[in-house]
Amino acid sequence: MNFGEIFLSEALGTGVLIILGAGVVANVLLAKTKGFDGGWLLINFGWGLGVFGGVYVAYKTGGHLNPAVTIGILSSGADEYAPGVAITFGNTIAYLGGQMLGAFLGACIVYVAYKKHFDAESDGAKKLGVFSTAPEIRSYGWNFATEVIATFVLVLVIIGIGKTPTGLGPLAAALLVVGIGASLGGPTGYAINPARDLGPRLAHAVLPVQSTTPARVPAGSGAPAETPAPQPKNNDWAYAWVPVLGPLAGGALAGLVSAMVF
Repeated sequence: MNFGEIFLSEALGTGVLIILGAGVVANVLLAKTKGFDGGWLLINFGWGLGVFGGVYVAYKTGGHLNPAVTIGILSSGADEYAPGVAITFGNTIAYLGGQMLGAFLGACIVYVAYKKHFDAESDGAKKLGVFSTAPEIRSYGWNFATEVIATFVLVLVIIGIGKTPTGLGPLAAALLVVGIGASLGGPTGYAINPARDLGPRLAHAVLPVQSTTPARVPAGSGAPAETPAPQPKNNDWAYAWVPVLGPLAGGALAGLVSAMVF
């Protein structure tokens, strides 16, 4: 495969991942949706099925959909990223670039699909939560450790799946992501994928997603509601390095360990 084919395959696959994954988060978090307040397990399964669909779309390139997976395979000492796709500098850039663009565009598509619900939601944190992850208890070092651990499990098992003739293919990866979300996702929202977090966070930064102060009506006045006031957009860049560097470190470590045990 050439650079363009690899780039397009990973961009399309990662785009599907984000459309379904960020889409389920929007369905659960945003105001007036059919799935509002559907719960954590709905989000877990939505992301798992996003992986399922994305891996099939990007089957030609092995369906990495995730820079941590690509870096993990690179650090494992493998000769190929996928059958017929040699590990070279150019191919590595094609994987990483395609994943990032696909994640960005996928997030933009979710915004279009849920435009009226973004408009109806006044809570800026919920809007950002559709696009990117955030810790429940902010402690950058521990948050980083959580992302390293979760991504280590993801990449180590994925490499193992690739070496084991189970025949489960994308289903195994999908169930793995559901399991990681249910077990290790609580502290940070389990980014476990730098493109998944950074691409949509960039989309949030450029899209007209604005938080507002809810309209108020003075009690008993009969006056019309005040016009909601727009608030400064918060992209939480102070945290953004954690879901990028944590997964990259976890993926690289998993690749090194896989070279010793598989």
